[in-house]
Amino acid sequence: MLRIMFVCLGNICRSAMAECIMTQLVEQRGLSDKFYIDSAGTSSEEEGNGIYPAAARKLREAGVKVLPHTAKRLRVEDYDRFDLFLCMEQRNVDSAKRILRGDKDNKVIRLLDLSAEPRNIADPWWSGDFDTAYNDIAEGCVCLFDYSARYE
Repeated sequence: MLRIMFVCLGNICRSAMAECIMTQLVEQRGLSDKFYIDSAGTSSEEEGNGIYPAAARKLREAGVKVLPHTAKRLRVEDYDRFDLFLCMEQRNVDSAKRILRGDKDNKVIRLLDLSAEPRNIADPWWSGDFDTAYNDIAEGCVCLFDYSARYE
């Protein structure tokens, strides 16, 4: 089983969206038993909050089921519990490595580092651009699904 953790700043927009998108992707392919999918933030400022309403709206608009969600912060103990930490942007990578006290096994990467066009996924909470965020996250999840075959 591949254990993946999506990571963004507050765990109410991008990482929560990625958790929903990836969960649906593996369910559609009949591979739910091969993945454990979770998400967390590098900040505690949104801890306990649900998915941001505009993020939930975008998921529903795209036909993705919005999963029950409570924002949480990444913890040092998570390093041994997960195989990959897929961050939305470089500052999340840097913060995650600080929280996890390093990355000796090279588990912490940007989600779109798996794509043909490695890049950050902009935070739609600030930009208001949930369309671009959704498209980037969905692209990353498809790339992740293809990449995950190496873990089988």
